[in-house]
Amino acid sequence: MTRFAHDTERFFAELLDYYGIAWEYEPVEFVLSWSPDGLPTGGFRPDFYLPGHDLFVELTTLRQDLVTEKNRKVRQLARLYPRVRVKVLYRRDVEELFAKYPWCCPIRLAG
Repeated sequence: MTRFAHDTERFFAELLDYYGIAWEYEPVEFVLSWSPDGLPTGGFRPDFYLPGHDLFVELTTLRQDLVTEKNRKVRQLARLYPRVRVKVLYRRDVEELFAKYPWCCPIRLAG
């Protein structure tokens, strides 16, 4: 059983399961910075990978003060790994998604 960091991630996984969309939870961390001797010093691990769509999904719902930092990391990832596709779902996107499919999210998003 997958242990999610937040309920929002679990509800998103349940929605994907309902529609038969294969997913992996935090399967890879992309290195975004290295020390002068070549050791990784910073990275980004998107929440989900949808192998059937070759797409990573990052949910950003809890700490909106971190959105700027996540956006910076997504831009840096795009520069370093141009073939990697990442979609960021912001709080508004997730709320709209869960409003459309209310059975998947029985609680209001925290934060």
